Amino acid sequence: MAPTPLGTLRTTDTGFALELSRTISAPREDVWARLTESSRTALWFGPWERISHNTVRVTMAFEEDAPASDMIIDACEPPGLLAVRMTGEGQWPLEVRLTERGHGTVLVLVHRCASTDGLGEIGPGWEYYLDMFVAAGNGDPLPSFDDYYPSQQEYYSSLRPQ
Repeated sequence: MAPTPLGTLRTTDTGFALELSRTISAPREDVWARLTESSRTALWFGPWERISHNTVRVTMAFEEDAPASDMIIDACEPPGLLAVRMTGEGQWPLEVRLTERGHGTVLVLVHRCASTDGLGEIGPGWEYYLDMFVAAGNGDPLPSFDDYYPSQQEYYSSLRPQ
């Protein structure tokens, strides 16, 4: 059974923001470590190496041919905010905010974009990676991308700002 898509879209001054969240049963510091330590990002996204003061190169281990992608770090405020721009075909500004809630942590991923073009592919991808993040942190089996795409494509292609 395909996971239910949870993303929302809002209008910003420069276009749109796709937002996805997960509630994680772990302290914020642990969630931060899962998000920022190379040995832990390797379990759900890919390992990274520092290229310069504000740039890391991530090997996207779960993509076909495991391509490398540079990320420019725009903000790193442990343990609550990480903002990066993925480079390559254009730049993808991403922000992850972590907020404590009870005994857990709410993770909000924000993908900023100039238009809604491509959301049918982008949204399912982030759903998949967030569920990979949760599964890896819990020691659970990792999901399959085939459970997200193309089944969530229509939801994200038709998403309108709230």
